Amino acid sequence: MRLRLFYSVQRALAVFLLATFGLLCWREAAAAEAPDELVRRISSQVVDIARTDEAVLRGNQQRILALVRQHLLPHIDFERMTSLAVGRYWRNATPQQRDRLTEEFRDLLVHVYSGAIAQVKDKKLVFKPLRGDPRSGEVIVRSEVIQKSGAEPIELNYRLASGPSGWKIYDVSVLDVWLVQSYRGTFASEIGRDGIDGLIRTLDAKNAQLASKSRVTTKESTASGS
Repeated sequence: MRLRLFYSVQRALAVFLLATFGLLCWREAAAAEAPDELVRRISSQVVDIARTDEAVLRGNQQRILALVRQHLLPHIDFERMTSLAVGRYWRNATPQQRDRLTEEFRDLLVHVYSGAIAQVKDKKLVFKPLRGDPRSGEVIVRSEVIQKSGAEPIELNYRLASGPSGWKIYDVSVLDVWLVQSYRGTFASEIGRDGIDGLIRTLDAKNAQLASKSRVTTKESTASGS
């Protein structure tokens, strides 16, 4: 009798815990930021800082890099982005090689984003209707960069996927050219010639070059602002 009572109580507690957990997950999902709102928010933050931060306006690359790492990196799925750019070779990479590829590709894109941020201070972002159903876990957030010069708007789109930590960006397109696809051919050629380690060495050398250039630019901007 006591044993039967014990199992009855245990089952009741299990049902209660599952129901409570499900309710919490539902509330978290309901309260989660929509993908287009996420992109709109972080874009607005970055543009506002780019327009008002004195160091950014002077072209201080270290400050711009810090801005990218603080506001953009947490919302980008670099592992997925790297695996898509590496393509079929990703399956043959060791865990250590995957980590290095992701790290080097992330650092390369940080420099790419930093260069873009330096150019946005006199431009306006306009967001278009979301493409895709958020319930599917995959959407495209579309926007245009409006230039004050009167030139044609620049189409800027983002692919996002939903995961345990919310929506993450895993690809970006400018004028309908997707970043992952643009790197895939280059990466395949590099791997075909020198293997995965060869690609890692190439990315490492490129990042070292960009980091050196960034330090020089920062010193020049600091000197001009003093």
